Amino acid sequence: MSNVSGSPARKTRGLPWFVAAALLVVPIVEIYVIIQVGQVIGGWPTVALLLVESALGAWLIKREGRRAFAALKASLDTGRMPGKELADAALLLIGGTLLLTPGFATDIVGFFFVLPFTRPLARRALSAFLGRRIVAQLGGNPITGFMPGTFRPPTADQAEAQRRRNDDVIQGEVIDPDQPPRPQDR
Repeated sequence: MSNVSGSPARKTRGLPWFVAAALLVVPIVEIYVIIQVGQVIGGWPTVALLLVESALGAWLIKREGRRAFAALKASLDTGRMPGKELADAALLLIGGTLLLTPGFATDIVGFFFVLPFTRPLARRALSAFLGRRIVAQLGGNPITGFMPGTFRPPTADQAEAQRRRNDDVIQGEVIDPDQPPRPQDR
């Protein structure tokens, strides 16, 4: 079986094991951190702190979500490609989910995704991660052959050679390099 570019199809192995490990490890880490915090400040203050973090996270998500939606709408109204705005919306969705999940470790990551002064860092990390995944999955763009980060402008010699080749073209004439020349063309 092959994909569009003609190379053999690859199975994705990286993400499923990571998700399975996260689903096992994150709750254990959260329980451990909650117990440690509870031992230091007490049980009820720990519960109160978790509730305050969740309420603060919900308020922050509501505020930043409105801003992100307004920016997305403005981008679409002006006809601009909303790449940054869509990335912000995805980060807010993930961050909001993490903030509403009880626990301190997930709240730290959630606040990193949601706070307006840390979100650009998270956006850059997300962009780099997705860029590597796309290149790994597709091997570049199968239609154009473009590989992100590989475009190099032509040198002066290459540009001159291309110009000379273009000067040899006769408008309206179709030349098939695999077909031998006709007798009148010899």
